[in-house]
Amino acid sequence: MRGKTFKLLAALTVGMLVLTSCGRNMFDQARTDAFEASPFFADGSAMRPIPEGTVSRERGALEPSYLTGLGPTGFLAELPIELNTDVLLRGQERYDIYCAPCHNYNGNGAGMIVQRGFPQPVSFTAEQRLLDSPVGYFYNAITNGFGRMYSYAARIKPEDRWAIAAYIKALQLSQNAQITDVPADILSQLSSTEAAR
Repeated sequence: MRGKTFKLLAALTVGMLVLTSCGRNMFDQARTDAFEASPFFADGSAMRPIPEGTVSRERGALEPSYLTGLGPTGFLAELPIELNTDVLLRGQERYDIYCAPCHNYNGNGAGMIVQRGFPQPVSFTAEQRLLDSPVGYFYNAITNGFGRMYSYAARIKPEDRWAIAAYIKALQLSQNAQITDVPADILSQLSSTEAAR
């Protein structure tokens, strides 16, 4: 019994000595932090550019315009996703959460934050420059921020940013619609419904 205890105690002592001999070399290893300078590379930066042809593990091979809102000739004029009711409803939901506090639910820029003293953003529905802006402009502004608005790239997924941009364009149309914009067959349906009341 005494021999077994001695052997166990000896094994534990040797094990402790082996474990403590490792030191902190795994914790205190040579490395560089993000944005830190490095004399090792010619450009002086420790961060390396992403190799060309790298495919995202999360999203697969995407066109860069999908993530930036910019095409070869400037901001994208067309959505890179299919526009349908679900996309617009998702865009409205995300807009109401992230955008309406400043831009208001109708896009006039008089949201609750503005009513509490924050500087008012321009109106999506009255400013001609924004009415003429393509959908890629709004996606890019959501992604990178604009003026006092910070970037939402880390807060809103790209597909939701496109849905919000599509909803903003629909909001602009709805707030500036004329009776002549309604297709004739829809207008006749509305007229017959109104007459039935």
